[in-house]
Amino acid sequence: MARTTKSKPKVQAKAAKPKAVAKPRAATKAKKPAVKQAARAKAGAKKAEHKVSPLAPKRYQKLPPIAGVTLGTAAAGIKYKGRDDVLVIRLPEGTAAAGVFTTSKTASAPVEWCRASIAHGGKGRVVVVNSGNSNAFTGKAGEATVAATARAAAAAVGCDEHEVYIASTGVIGQLLQPEPVIAGLEAGLKAATPDQWGKAARAIMTTDTYRKLATREARIGSRTVTINGIAKGSGMIAPDLATMLVFIVTDAAIPANVLQTLLLLGTQDSFNAITVDSDTSTSDTVLLFATGKPRKGVAPFTSADDPRLKDFRRKLDELMLDLAHQVVRDGEGASKFIRISVSGAETYHAARSIGMAIANSPLVKTAIAGEDANWGRIVMAVGKSGEAADRDRLAIRMGGIDVAKNGVAVPGYDEAPVARHMKGEDIDIEVDVGVGHASATVWTCDLTYDYIRINADYRS
Repeated sequence: MARTTKSKPKVQAKAAKPKAVAKPRAATKAKKPAVKQAARAKAGAKKAEHKVSPLAPKRYQKLPPIAGVTLGTAAAGIKYKGRDDVLVIRLPEGTAAAGVFTTSKTASAPVEWCRASIAHGGKGRVVVVNSGNSNAFTGKAGEATVAATARAAAAAVGCDEHEVYIASTGVIGQLLQPEPVIAGLEAGLKAATPDQWGKAARAIMTTDTYRKLATREARIGSRTVTINGIAKGSGMIAPDLATMLVFIVTDAAIPANVLQTLLLLGTQDSFNAITVDSDTSTSDTVLLFATGKPRKGVAPFTSADDPRLKDFRRKLDELMLDLAHQVVRDGEGASKFIRISVSGAETYHAARSIGMAIANSPLVKTAIAGEDANWGRIVMAVGKSGEAADRDRLAIRMGGIDVAKNGVAVPGYDEAPVARHMKGEDIDIEVDVGVGHASATVWTCDLTYDYIRINADYRS
């Protein structure tokens, strides 16, 4: 009533001036919270996207060129704007190829294509990779996109279509049209040079916060050979590979059948021994290529057990484990890198199964995220694994400190040094289940609030 009282003209006059803009101002105020909230969300997402994992390497390895191998990247706009999302690796004629893939029953069209290419003779001339769309669960349309990409790549480099390998990573269930991938392929081939391993590793990233690279030198007889590898992976990581793409190239001269055995053996205790969240992807692909040509007068390799391959096999295993650890250290939202060693099991399989039960336990992972030395959760995880374990002989060590022995807490157990260990970035857990002599080691990361945030916002 006071605002309309005529006896107070001065008040009304004063009120009249702002009243002329009252409606626009009210409208602006109504929109401001939503606008500010959207801006904050956008800024937060941008900040999160560029926030590098605290477990990232302090420095990145510089990968040397490999004779005859060129790499090119391009921005095809498949999902990400303003960044390269297509990678092309061109390989010399005569390159041998090997591959291991997801065990998912809903494997993507690119995975099925690569399986067929490996089975066709194990030769490789070109690899085409896109990020942002996994081309998984896309039916006949997805298969058509892969086939069209393979035709274009084969025509561009002058090879058989089965010498083309295709990999995709990103959102599941969204159609991927062939045109942007082919355009990226053509642009990538034009831009390809031998020294773009770093750009290649970046182009295949999705929720990764850093690029993953590794290199090793190995001796085969009197010759020194190079092994280079790049990987992507951050979430949906579980054994039988992960949402993981890995591409390894060497200039060694190794035939496809021996290369396949070496890859299978190396994968067992590297890419198949890690987990972030227990989820096996539709798109897991690890490809290994050997470009070298046999030298005259040198007997070819017929077995992975050939003594001449001893150093090569050791260095290849090292490189694969290096890349696998980099994937875990970039686990979505990770703040702790966790090594779990299980001993005293009936079989290697049992030890691995117990280790994974611990590594995949949300209760164990969240306790570690909270830096809580709650070893009772480890006991729980051992028990739920379904593998044989002697409760009254069970022993647990954390950070090298005895926590439990013979099925009970260590007498006089002091939690303080274990609590100090839990505050570090690298966490060690050792468990002896007391029923045999087999052992295995697996690696994982903790489960933090950021894992939920990253995956809740993944498609946005």
